[in-house]
Amino acid sequence: MSSSPRKDPIFNPNSNHNKRMIPSPDDALKHALLKLRPRTVSQSGSTSPYSESEPESDSSNPNHLPAAADCTALLSDELLLEVLGRIRDRKQHIANSLVCRRWCVLCGKLVKSIKLIDWEFLESGRMSFRFPNLEDVNLVPACIKSARNSGILLSNSLIEVRLSSGMLENGEGMFVRKGDVVESKAIDGGVAILAEGCKNLRRVALMNVSEEGLNCLAKECELLQEMELHNCGDFALRGIYNCRNLQILKLNGNINGVYGSVVSDIGLTILAQGCSRLVKLELVGCEGSYDGIKAIGQCCQMLEELTICDHRMEGGWLSALSYCRNLKSLSFQSCKNIDENPGLDEHLGSCMMLEELHLRKCQMRDKQGVKALFVVCRRIRELVLEDCWGLDDSIFTAATVFSRSIRSLSLEGCSLLTTQGLESVVLSWKELNRLRVVSCNNIKDSEITAELATLFSILKELKWQPDSRSILSASLAGTGIGQKGSRSLRWK
Repeated sequence: MSSSPRKDPIFNPNSNHNKRMIPSPDDALKHALLKLRPRTVSQSGSTSPYSESEPESDSSNPNHLPAAADCTALLSDELLLEVLGRIRDRKQHIANSLVCRRWCVLCGKLVKSIKLIDWEFLESGRMSFRFPNLEDVNLVPACIKSARNSGILLSNSLIEVRLSSGMLENGEGMFVRKGDVVESKAIDGGVAILAEGCKNLRRVALMNVSEEGLNCLAKECELLQEMELHNCGDFALRGIYNCRNLQILKLNGNINGVYGSVVSDIGLTILAQGCSRLVKLELVGCEGSYDGIKAIGQCCQMLEELTICDHRMEGGWLSALSYCRNLKSLSFQSCKNIDENPGLDEHLGSCMMLEELHLRKCQMRDKQGVKALFVVCRRIRELVLEDCWGLDDSIFTAATVFSRSIRSLSLEGCSLLTTQGLESVVLSWKELNRLRVVSCNNIKDSEITAELATLFSILKELKWQPDSRSILSASLAGTGIGQKGSRSLRWK
């Protein structure tokens, strides 16, 4: 009897038997989760995996916390904000803000200073909502319409601008045209949103703002103490008339090659009448004359620091400095001249309380203007001259007017001044006790006289590096470096 081979059962997808053999996706996922669960430690010390019959959590135990529970949820916002505020690293605040929505809100309250790049972020109200406790806001970068991904950055001590090809080829002689700046009406609206949302503002930097925007800022932000204005005209300054607590102001009227606006005696007079509590004032590229500086001196009686950068003042303005009776520090930076027509010395007056005079990167070829400045500042105790062009022996002799008061002298980058010119002046200063001479190549160690050496011996502080070349050759003596046919020294 023959037997037929056993045939395998035909696969039937509708069969119940086959359904039990193939695991469902839910069962596979459940099995994988069980494998990932941590093992429990029994009282006897053995470990065993969770079983399917084991409960997920014990809801009857109030002290039990799930593995993914937020432990900081038990802390109040005030306490958690205090904890997060202890972190000094600002980058860590950014990382903390990504934890959850609550941490994002709390970390936003810790931000005190911001430099805005996207103007829409301010107009939408998101900036004041996201950072309600801002104290220092710089809106200038966002006021200029420039390409964010531009690889050309124009930067100096006054402003930073991202330049596009259109800015470089505008044919107006300025990198920033009127069309490249957000309109004054839009800026006023953004300033109003900022003032309403951030009432704790203490410092703000603005550009192309008008009287309306400054008025709103003055009314809403009573704690405002410091302001920086770019590209604002005379009549826009009427808006800061109500900034009664303003103490520091930096007014940028004209920056060469970047933008141009006019601030004249009208604006300086409005400024003086509205900001009577000013302590520090910086005028950059401002026009004006005797009348504008006189108004500042008469109205701003608390003014202690005055900085004048690249001024365009008319002749004769220098004598108005005598009205600044409480002025203690006077600085000139990047000025092409001091005063083209200062007048007679007996009409100049003097600043009785002035203690410091700083001149940096200024043209000092006009002996009459330099002499008039020294006469007005003849009671100073500290004189700083850095990288001033045209300062030679004949002009430096005008500093003998300081013989009764000066105690400190700092010279740097004055290449035309010689050892004899320095000696003729400093020997007449009987109260001098601090001297700093750096990178003045015409002042030589070999030309120091016995009188000058005696003066050096009684000084309290002396920094003497007048000629970097002579110091370098002395330090390389005997090494053979720098001589013809020997080893060479290459600077990297």
